[in-house]
Amino acid sequence: MSELVTGEAVALELQPARLPSRALAVLLDLTVVLVAYVAVSVALLMATASLDEAARTAVSIATFLLVLVGGPIAVETLSHGRSLGKAACGLRVVRDDGGPIRFRHALVRGALGVVEILLTAGVVACVASLVSARGRRLGDVFAGTLVVRERVPAARVGFVPPPPPWLAGRFSGLDLSAVPEGLWLAVRQYLGRMNQLDPQVGRAMAERLAGDLAERTGAAVPTGVPPAAYLAAVVQERQVREARRTFGDGFGGGPVAGQGVARPVGPSAGPVPGPPVEPRGVGADAVVPVGRPSGEGPATGFVPPA
Repeated sequence: MSELVTGEAVALELQPARLPSRALAVLLDLTVVLVAYVAVSVALLMATASLDEAARTAVSIATFLLVLVGGPIAVETLSHGRSLGKAACGLRVVRDDGGPIRFRHALVRGALGVVEILLTAGVVACVASLVSARGRRLGDVFAGTLVVRERVPAARVGFVPPPPPWLAGRFSGLDLSAVPEGLWLAVRQYLGRMNQLDPQVGRAMAERLAGDLAERTGAAVPTGVPPAAYLAAVVQERQVREARRTFGDGFGGGPVAGQGVARPVGPSAGPVPGPPVEPRGVGADAVVPVGRPSGEGPATGFVPPA
């Protein structure tokens, strides 16, 4: 949804790729494309040996346009900006707002890439990337795209904030079984990095993720609930359900018949009440424990004689 890209290739953190990684990705892509171009050219040359010179020239031009220009455009369109070289280097092409690219974006990038990369050996693209604040070449500028890092170390994921108290437990009836893991990952990554995003991009991202989550759960986002708060509340509800499956149905719940009071497990859970203790002494001097609040010392009381 990877670091911050959902199943629809929506980037959650627009971290521009640096020139060395981009150059390596382009080099890998060019190697694959050139090998394919040479193979297709040789095959067509053998197949068109009986044609005249004009026909062979036309076939050569068509092969150049289809393989060296049309091939990268088709790959970027179908893979949503993740060509073979970019996949190997952990990069992806996205729109300026973080959304997936379309055919028109790939077409502009591919058309200008012929001049920037093929005809000038990448000199123009390198100069443009060095001058640009976000490392964009001319094709990215005119197409409104950006090459971002898709692999971000897990340590960069920030703390996921809890939802507002008034939303706690409000989504306990949601059906979360149809929500894919990729969407959960995207939501958690957004919540951990939403303070680092541009405010407008962050709001658009929250609305898009909230809409996707509401569509998967079959329940619309409640009126008056901010999208970011809705995402945090649903994530907390999922964590509570996972904890209950791990520690038992009594986790976080009330008393269960015949089992005493259910208590959470962990170092902060406090002492657990032991079995009932028989009264000490007899008659009017009998003393029995009457329980104690969590985390406090034992308290005793006197039971009046019958």
